[in-house]
Amino acid sequence: MSETTQTASNRRILAASLIGTAVEFYDFYIYATAASLVFGTLFFPKASASAQLMSSYATFALAFFARPLGASVFGHFGDRLGRKSTLVASLMLMGGSTLLIAFLPTYAQAGWLAPFLLCVLRFGQGFGLGGEWGGAALLAVENAPPGWRARFGMFPQLGAPVGFIAANGLFLILGLLLSPDQFKAWGWRIPFLLSIVLVGLGLWIRLKLTETPAFAAALKEAPPAKAPLGELFARHLAPTLAGTFAVVACFAIFYLTTAFALGYGTTKLGYSRETFLGVQLGAIGFMAVGIIVAGFWSDASSPRRVLMAGCVATVAAGFLLAPMMGSGHIVLIWAFLALGLFMMGLVYGPLGAFLPGLFPARVRYTGASVAFNVGGILGGGLAPMIAQALADQGGLKPVGLYLSGAALVSFLALLAVGKREAI
Repeated sequence: MSETTQTASNRRILAASLIGTAVEFYDFYIYATAASLVFGTLFFPKASASAQLMSSYATFALAFFARPLGASVFGHFGDRLGRKSTLVASLMLMGGSTLLIAFLPTYAQAGWLAPFLLCVLRFGQGFGLGGEWGGAALLAVENAPPGWRARFGMFPQLGAPVGFIAANGLFLILGLLLSPDQFKAWGWRIPFLLSIVLVGLGLWIRLKLTETPAFAAALKEAPPAKAPLGELFARHLAPTLAGTFAVVACFAIFYLTTAFALGYGTTKLGYSRETFLGVQLGAIGFMAVGIIVAGFWSDASSPRRVLMAGCVATVAAGFLLAPMMGSGHIVLIWAFLALGLFMMGLVYGPLGAFLPGLFPARVRYTGASVAFNVGGILGGGLAPMIAQALADQGGLKPVGLYLSGAALVSFLALLAVGKREAI
């Protein structure tokens, strides 16, 4: 293959890995934002504002429990049939579920059928997403040239700030153009409708891909595993557990600085939706910076070392949450969100290289997907709901301790896993 052809192929591969996680975070964050702003009152019976918000956050958590199921199913086919076709299927399920949320009736229109359908589609979102991240990470790192594994692996991670900016920016624009009543009546549906644009772009790119060299080589060495999940637990349980807990910090910090912070900022702190969305939008760039720093640093050192450093910094950041978020000064709130999202970049950016490196190619899709998605339950699935409960009872200080504790859990898992990073 000529150098020009190889360069074009690499660009297509990196674009395909980035667009999938951009769709993932766009889908997840438009749901998280809508859950924080309108789903409580639209899809649940009238109660206290806090009770409705908690119910809304519970539906948000549902997808995290669906993700490991999706990880095991899509991982099975990804390890047996290949990365490309599995990635296409996961993107279609994920995007279709998101699109259909735009057409749901509200509780006032359909009673308990409305939250039931919301939960079904949220489950479908999570099930499709369960196969998305692992496949996107493998697509990048299994095609990476020597010495570039972490920098290739950071491209799926960069999809997170891209998706966040698209989602947050769209909600901000809608908030400026529509009245609160218009937004609540129909405006919230627009981001879900527009998800079809990102999904279509992702499918167009992915259908042009070929299979990764690592998967092709694994097939030449031996037939694919008959039951990748069973083989994973029988032969690779320790790295699976370590990888799962290593992921906790990144999910906790992301959803505390985004979903929880938005709900808390627009209720307890009294900021308008547009103001707080603007603050978050101004902070998200620091996450992208953190991911890029982590990618280059990981290739110069190792993904594990960078993740450990990020966890230590996140423990410290947890102690700053209460004084900065509760300061009453919007600049200090922005500064904490920027700091938190930079830390998120450090503990998220290296995962694209780190998690696949824990497993051999024959069970790599399953292993990376299961670890990432089960870690998502532990770190992020319940984070907004737990943080809201902690804040209701004791203010922001216990929320900061919760963040520090999550980072400490990941640090200990990384300490235990040892050096297992060769693809």
